Amino acid sequence: MSDLRKINIDGTEIEVDGAMTLIQACEEAGVEIPRFCYHERLSIAGNCRMCLVEVVGGPPKPAASCAMQVRDLRPGPEGQAPQVKTNSPMVKKAREGVMEFMLINHPLDCPICDQGGECDLQDQAMAYGVDFSRFREPKRAVDDLDLGPLVGTAMTRCISCTRCVRFTTEVAGITQMGQTGRGEDAEITSYLNETLQSNLQGNIIDLCPVGALTSKPYAFTARPWELTKTETIDVMDALGSNIRVDTKGREVMRILPRNHDGVNEEWISDKTRFVWDGLRRQRLDRPYVRVDGKLKPATWPEALSAAASAMKGKKVSGLIGDLVPVEAAFALKQLVEGLGGKVECRTDNARLPIGNRAGYAGTATIEDIDSAKFIQLIGTNPRDEAPVLNARIRKAWLNGAQVGLVGQPADLTYDYTHVGTDRAALESLLNKDYGAVTDAPSLVIVGQGALREADGLAVLAAAQKLAADTGSKLLVLHTAASRVGAMDIGAVTEGGMVAAIDGAEVIYNLGADEVEIDAGAFVIYQGSHGDRGAHRADVILPGAAYTEENGLFVNTEGRPQLAMRASFAPGEAKENWAILRALSAEADAKLGYDSLAQLRQALVAEVPHLARIDGVAEKDGEPLEQDKLGKADFLPAIKDFYLTNPIARASTLMAELSAGVKARATGKLAAE
Repeated sequence: MSDLRKINIDGTEIEVDGAMTLIQACEEAGVEIPRFCYHERLSIAGNCRMCLVEVVGGPPKPAASCAMQVRDLRPGPEGQAPQVKTNSPMVKKAREGVMEFMLINHPLDCPICDQGGECDLQDQAMAYGVDFSRFREPKRAVDDLDLGPLVGTAMTRCISCTRCVRFTTEVAGITQMGQTGRGEDAEITSYLNETLQSNLQGNIIDLCPVGALTSKPYAFTARPWELTKTETIDVMDALGSNIRVDTKGREVMRILPRNHDGVNEEWISDKTRFVWDGLRRQRLDRPYVRVDGKLKPATWPEALSAAASAMKGKKVSGLIGDLVPVEAAFALKQLVEGLGGKVECRTDNARLPIGNRAGYAGTATIEDIDSAKFIQLIGTNPRDEAPVLNARIRKAWLNGAQVGLVGQPADLTYDYTHVGTDRAALESLLNKDYGAVTDAPSLVIVGQGALREADGLAVLAAAQKLAADTGSKLLVLHTAASRVGAMDIGAVTEGGMVAAIDGAEVIYNLGADEVEIDAGAFVIYQGSHGDRGAHRADVILPGAAYTEENGLFVNTEGRPQLAMRASFAPGEAKENWAILRALSAEADAKLGYDSLAQLRQALVAEVPHLARIDGVAEKDGEPLEQDKLGKADFLPAIKDFYLTNPIARASTLMAELSAGVKARATGKLAAE
């Protein structure tokens, strides 16, 4: 029930919810209030005092607008709406005083500080501060922390806003950071000098309003005004996080999150943020053809000719990898099927139902997690498979949701009821009597680890039945960014990957690096990195990575999103759809489009819901028939979070992080 109140802000009367804080009400009225510690996705600390406003008729001192609610204000003497001033002499003087205190101990590091140019302290000192200092005493200094290989620290710059502490404890669910001491001795520190152990820790770099926490890999490489900024989509997991890729010349310098309430809020995982060094290493920048058992560099005409002559008159199969945009998957499907072959995108043998969108994309949206009162996880470890989605489940848990898990126990950063590890545990849930359909909104989340065994469809049917019995929605948590889009266009074969490549003389491998291809078949590999797929190839056609071409990706909930080109592919590498179009002409199976726009028109004509960019279309499909479940345990879909795809495996930083996780898992305690 909303509690609407009238409030007068700088002479403008507006009506807002009484539960709103004054800082939120001012934003509704279009008035900007400076702040350092306040952040709308974190709890209120009220300790920087930068957001002071004057409440007319209230105490004779300014009030912190982040910590006072609209309903706490008293009306005027004749019942008028309470009045708030954000620009009065009292407020101006208060802000100047707060800013002077902020700068007392702040070092003059701006010329060498990585935050320069996008620093809240710089901006607000210019806008609200004074142009002189009365401080003559020595400034205090603080030892820097070692938080690990990702977050660099310069703690003398810290203004104790505590955003990093609140983020790590509330959102990331780790307890390593806190504040000790009082007054001038107060400092943010880590517990027993521990490094941060979270795959969301990079977000504290964005949250820090000064240069106390910076990105170690990006340090001293570029200034914000030198960078070209491109808004695009992440492909490191199937969540489809909204990101901004910053480039300098042809190089990707850093990756930052963009706000999207329906997908990733404003967080991204560390793999998403720091994988950019993998875009520079082990790249395929020219075509290769295998001659006398060895791969030799070739020209494009030679490579296309070798590939086309191998495909003509042969039994061809196409495999679609995890990072492939929908357009390239569509072009490969048309090319291979035009030659009488088969294509398959379920390269991990996930038993996803063909043509049943409610089966492979679920019926829920990611936002449904926020309102869920009960969440049942089946065969998934969301902390590794989609860390940002896991943070959302944690938020629901903090708001009172109960979480159950069928699968391997893991530290998910929140409490859950562990039902069991195997299929019998899932059956025990099905055999419960839930009575009438529950009123409380609830959610069943099934992971790819649950769907990869021979009884995958039976597990999915059981998850659907559990959702129906409890009045829940079903969310299928994918691990591959390209999977839902490839399922949408029907890039599948009845019988899965085994049936697709059975008896194939030529296998067209479009970026499927997690697949072992047996000897015998002629392999054409198209991809961006010299990973496992390229080692097995007879012809290599170098393609663009996800930051180097425009493409469409459909995330785990079935939301089509556009990835935009931020830089150009290295050397002679080309856009993926263009390679397939050129090859189709050589193979006498010419595809009917000459531009990406024409390809998209053909794509949307066949799959109309892909035209609804950033919208989740209604997901139709009959419930699957119940089948007998097997006996095996549910196994996690991801063994090593940091090394799941060719770009991550090419990154030295991801290798270091992966080694760190292994070392911590096997590390001995001091007493041993």
